Amino acid sequence: MAAALLPETAPRLLTPETLRTAAKQSQGIHLVPLSLRRAIKRYLRDQDKGHMNRKVLLLSASFDRAKGTGAELAAAATRGALLDDPNAPSGAEQRAARWKVRSAYGDIGLRYREDETVAYVASRMPAIYAACHRVLREVRRRLPEFAPAKVLDFGAGPSSALWAMRAVWPKSIERVNLVEPSKEMQRAGQSLLDNLKGLPLIHSYDSIQELNRNIEKHERGHDLVISSYALGEIPSLSDRITIVRQLWDLTSDVLVLLEPGTPQGAKIISQMRSYILWMEKRKCRKIEKSSSHPPSNMKSIVAQKASLKHGSFVVAPCPHDGRCPLENSDKYCHFVQRLERTSSQRAYKRSKGVPLRGFEDEKFCYVALRRGKRPEEAWPLDGMKFETLKERHAKRKPEDLIIDYDDQFPSEQDEEVPNDGGDSLVPYASDGHELSLFHDSEEAEEEEEEQTVRADLGGGWGRIIYSPMRRGKQVQMDVCRATKRDASEGAFERIVVTQSKNPTLHFQARRSLWGDLWPF
Repeated sequence: MAAALLPETAPRLLTPETLRTAAKQSQGIHLVPLSLRRAIKRYLRDQDKGHMNRKVLLLSASFDRAKGTGAELAAAATRGALLDDPNAPSGAEQRAARWKVRSAYGDIGLRYREDETVAYVASRMPAIYAACHRVLREVRRRLPEFAPAKVLDFGAGPSSALWAMRAVWPKSIERVNLVEPSKEMQRAGQSLLDNLKGLPLIHSYDSIQELNRNIEKHERGHDLVISSYALGEIPSLSDRITIVRQLWDLTSDVLVLLEPGTPQGAKIISQMRSYILWMEKRKCRKIEKSSSHPPSNMKSIVAQKASLKHGSFVVAPCPHDGRCPLENSDKYCHFVQRLERTSSQRAYKRSKGVPLRGFEDEKFCYVALRRGKRPEEAWPLDGMKFETLKERHAKRKPEDLIIDYDDQFPSEQDEEVPNDGGDSLVPYASDGHELSLFHDSEEAEEEEEEQTVRADLGGGWGRIIYSPMRRGKQVQMDVCRATKRDASEGAFERIVVTQSKNPTLHFQARRSLWGDLWPF
């Protein structure tokens, strides 16, 4: 089977095997690292189990009330001082009610007191860490040359994203700025990071305004800025846009936004994505107008350099920079990461009448944006030829159809004789993999991924939304893809791959999962 790219369009050779490797972005069940599990267990060792179960239940109930409160405040478009929760309970549970925290830009979040912070670390931190690790790992795969040295974590909480960043880039991070208004969350993050070696320089701030006051103007650029599960606590759209615009001004390279995988979270991500792309396009248009009548060659050169600094494009998950095709529809873009529950989660989380599973699925929405212009890359299937199933069968030789039964079944002489030690442990192939997960396997994983072929940033890679449907010898996938070569527009399509027409891509489709890429 001939499988090659045109040399004038792409310098590297892609094969069906490398296509499958490059398209793989999803991650199997995630195991929280041993260092984080020990830190959480050490942080919770003085807590009473009965009280912890109640704290976790109250935290979950307060999140449910906050969703309704945020929707009401967003609909009313009110901006008050210290707002009471209209859905707050009365009586003995009044102390557990959540309050909106006022800032210079309105109501920016929920107040985390000591009880909520402890319950958050026990029940929510491992899942948020898994989602952050999944997103940052894809950013590293799509941007192999990207190694952030200075990062900003907005809405840091107990530093869940910082743990994920250290796992993905263990050697490059030198300085971290954390923005978290809750003092209890700041203390929890510091306690969890105690006794860790090789930590970067960490500074904590209560707000973005305090951050800007304490650092010089030329030092405000951060290689990576991340906001995880923070924008959803801001009920006002105008306040949300103000915060994101400030975060983008503090970004010198990559901005990552994460929200829960709910319709409201997907709407927030879509709005912020559209706003940043629109804002940078407007800047580029102004620069083009100013350089359309250049008075001198020097000014035209300056305008050309300025145009390279502006602009933005989506690194993930969107394969295009156009309008989201799922807007004004009954579907929303989100993904899922499965993780093994930690001992604290199994101890303090309760299920509704059924046994608690050993894993949980964390649904999330995200977008990763980068400054500059999207690189123009050849599409992965350009110049690649595939055989149909009929053509593949026609090329088979008769001797290939003969089955040698002697090679299929080993004889008694070939069977290994077990050792006399009956109590010896039986080695399994998964033992080495499981042990490596608990002994700092990030460097080994990074070296392994560097040897594989990665998907480029061109518009030729679509994103699989939702789980593929396998029916007989065909696979149906919902894919968000670019419709133009420059990735300026996109569409949401259902792709059907059959074994008879393309057995190679059918083999890849059967092994594709929710969140993987699909070549065009």
